[in-house]
Amino acid sequence: MAPSLEVRYEDNTSPLQNTLKFEPPTISYIPGYTVIEKHEIYKYDDLKPSFPKKQWPALKELPYSDKALLGDPAFKNLLAEATEIFDYNPKIGTEVHGVDLANLSDSAKNDLALLIATRGVVFFRNQKNFSIEAQRDLGAYFGSLHKHATTGVPKRGDLDDVHVVYTDEKSKDQRALFTPSFLWHSDVTYEVQPPSYTSLRILTGPARGGGGDTLWSSQYAAFDTLSVPMQKYLESLTALHSSHMQAENTLAAGRTVRREPIVTEHPLIRSHPVTGWKSLFFNPGFVTKIVGIPKAESDMIISYLNEVITTTQEMHVRFLWGKDDVAFWDNRITVSSQFEEKKQSS
Repeated sequence: MAPSLEVRYEDNTSPLQNTLKFEPPTISYIPGYTVIEKHEIYKYDDLKPSFPKKQWPALKELPYSDKALLGDPAFKNLLAEATEIFDYNPKIGTEVHGVDLANLSDSAKNDLALLIATRGVVFFRNQKNFSIEAQRDLGAYFGSLHKHATTGVPKRGDLDDVHVVYTDEKSKDQRALFTPSFLWHSDVTYEVQPPSYTSLRILTGPARGGGGDTLWSSQYAAFDTLSVPMQKYLESLTALHSSHMQAENTLAAGRTVRREPIVTEHPLIRSHPVTGWKSLFFNPGFVTKIVGIPKAESDMIISYLNEVITTTQEMHVRFLWGKDDVAFWDNRITVSSQFEEKKQSS
């Protein structure tokens, strides 16, 4: 018999060692409640919203060349320093790790535009270097920055092209004033030349589980869900997008409408200038009428498209924000809605 390589186990532990116990930490948890961070001194006070009494001229269509047309199909410039990239689902939403948005080369910016145009919305975590100045510079690389006619701008006074999203414990929950589908929207589609790329960075917000998530829906996928006869029918139609309700609500709140409200006619189906893919171009928050058909038919189509956008879950992505997270999306091919719920533990 071969010699055994087995080592005899001998118990040399002392009685004292046998009595040691591990006490797990105590976790405090109340179902459905999250501790909300309080700010005795708010770090970003100069970026809180203000509503200046200014008047701006009507916007005109500008020459525009999409930077995504210069992007690399493999996104190799954007992903050169990336540590991870993954899709949220096949239809929409991609997250990239390891990329510093404040220090992108022009080639990487072009790739970013192409990725957004392809995936609809792209997420970046923990972008501490991405200051408001860096955010504006990157936006301006893609095209002229938009000035919103009614929403809050930073009270700092020199950032009229920045839209502030701000709520605190004193803010009123006004969601009950609207149907859930109405709260889905694409930004300012009533403009003659609606925006392409938009970015949002979270400076402070509810802790994980405290609400404030944002949902996006793909209008590429919305078009694909339609039957071929419906696709062809909608391609023959246009819709009216109106800013009048937004302006009226602003005046009712005692604030200034900085640009005259308008109504603009846009096609219901468009082809993206970069990908060439067809998409629905429909906005539950701003479309008031389908042009050239009876009202009953128009109302039916609006109701149907609201249903497609808001209830087709496979074309949705939901993002849970963290501090300094950034999202970039393409307004031409997405609509979004915010899930807002804030509860404070006692």
